[in-house]
Amino acid sequence: MPINNQIMIQALPAFIFLTALEAYVLTREHRNPETKQNAMVSLGLGIIFTVSAFISKGLLFVVYSWLYQFRIIDITHFSWWVWALCFVGDDFSYYWFHRCSHSIRYLWACHLVHHSSETYNLMAAFRNSFFAQLNGSFIFWCWLPIVGFRPDIIIFAKTMSTIYQFLLHTEVIHKFPAWFEYIFNTPSHHRVHHGSNEEYLDKNHGGWLIIFDRILGTYLDESFHPTYGLTKKIPGNNPVYINVAEYISIYSDLKKVRGFRNYWKCIFGPPSWKPEESSIKAKYRKTEKPNLMTAA
Repeated sequence: MPINNQIMIQALPAFIFLTALEAYVLTREHRNPETKQNAMVSLGLGIIFTVSAFISKGLLFVVYSWLYQFRIIDITHFSWWVWALCFVGDDFSYYWFHRCSHSIRYLWACHLVHHSSETYNLMAAFRNSFFAQLNGSFIFWCWLPIVGFRPDIIIFAKTMSTIYQFLLHTEVIHKFPAWFEYIFNTPSHHRVHHGSNEEYLDKNHGGWLIIFDRILGTYLDESFHPTYGLTKKIPGNNPVYINVAEYISIYSDLKKVRGFRNYWKCIFGPPSWKPEESSIKAKYRKTEKPNLMTAA
């Protein structure tokens, strides 16, 4: 059974149409805060990401195909439950990748690109890092081919999840029926995720499902309108710089500290970790001997 894994490219015209339609609706309702400059940044980041996607998809297929030869189970038929399990497995993998992207600085350096827009609309969904699939995040999905899911089905599930998540980036839709909101990720849930308000930070990490957030304690309902963007704004509007800004910051912090533990924290610690707390200068200040002449 051939699987069309070029569906993302085929969906681009629909993305553009829906983005234009949303902008029209918001403008008519006089609630479109989007600026031309912000839209151009989103578009630029989207183009850079699209270029990287052509490279990364092939690499992912090679990696998953290699792992598939070590599969535990031979899943040779295409029953509905195979597809269902693969889609749930993909979302479980995405949940942990997404959650780790908010708690590990190395992954956050890539993911913050997606959170950099201070407006929330379908145009903001274009904001993805050039390094999105090249920073090792594929590791979170490596268990799927080892279990026995075919690489092309895995990539198809990932692609469909990406398309679904594109539709979450809107304020046009307020709420879906309660049963749908309980099971699936929705624009309301994802608005919380993009909020930079302290209450909303690091919540609702699911892809197309919200059940893993509910089970694992990271779910939060939308109770007030979020403030979008990063808690620490990236200066400038250069798409290339936005892609590399946090990597530059990590490199700068690495030069301020000493010792393997501090190097590790600079790269793999939480994004909020500050190198000043354990810098070499701070270390000397703590161990500095008192001036005996002054003390006398």
